[in-house]
Amino acid sequence: MGEHSLSAAPTHSHWNRSLEPRLIIASGDTVHLECQDASGAQVRPGMTLEQYLTIDTSRIHALTGPIWIEGAEPGDTLQIDIREVAHKGWGWSSIISGAGFLKERFPQTYLFHWQLEPTLSRSLAPAVVPLRPFCGVMGVAAAEDGEFRTIPPGIFGGNMDVRDLCAGGKLYLPVLNRGALFSAGDAHAAQGDGEVCITGIECPADVTLRFDLHEHRALPAPFIESPPPRESVWDDGAWVVVESATDPVAAARAATSRMIDLLVAHWSLSDVHAYILCSVALHLRLSQVVNEPMFTVSALLPKRILPSRQLF
Repeated sequence: MGEHSLSAAPTHSHWNRSLEPRLIIASGDTVHLECQDASGAQVRPGMTLEQYLTIDTSRIHALTGPIWIEGAEPGDTLQIDIREVAHKGWGWSSIISGAGFLKERFPQTYLFHWQLEPTLSRSLAPAVVPLRPFCGVMGVAAAEDGEFRTIPPGIFGGNMDVRDLCAGGKLYLPVLNRGALFSAGDAHAAQGDGEVCITGIECPADVTLRFDLHEHRALPAPFIESPPPRESVWDDGAWVVVESATDPVAAARAATSRMIDLLVAHWSLSDVHAYILCSVALHLRLSQVVNEPMFTVSALLPKRILPSRQLF
């Protein structure tokens, strides 16, 4: 069982099964990956909005890889044990004009910088945001010939943004090509379920993964084992906004927007900062899907991250 290191550069921002592997490993091996932030090391602490507007967006996601796993064949399953995802003390979030869950309410591009302590950030006062680093993108090469942007996820994994892919978690991916050709990146120091403003706390990270191959065990799409919970941010309860509609996406938008209004009214956050806080700490849930034609979405924000308030 070998141990390897893989630097970030040169990164790639497309899935393409014709890419030459940067590392060849065996099943059972562990790899220490250096991952740039999602911008491909273009964003840096203290960067101005004007400078941010000039970055090359074709480099977004800037993945480390591909890694070739010897013996991997289509029809196998690749298991990835996530041993560590360590941020490097800083990160950023942005709102992008024309993108995000509430793009009509927030039409202007905005950049926010985070300073990260080991397990939390106090940068967005009065909120104290707990950190749980993970890679937003983990995947294998797609089965088709050609070059595909990393933004849409698929059966190969990719840009899933599942926050359970933190240290202690396990990811299982279907092998779609010889060697599997695994890549990872887009690390987030924290992210809410929904990532509503289009970014979490984007950050560079050092990532340690172990790879195991399950031969002749086909998998139709990604499967995850979540790590056991550490101390829960939910221990003090949560503020929960509930919306119902015939369209669950419309209900989720309404719930997110109302939570922003709540943060502005009771914690004196600007609406832009409230939107960013929701992107890194809010959890959108389908509460019921059986009372057709109405679907119910809950938007939850842990009470622990904000100063105590009596709202009514």
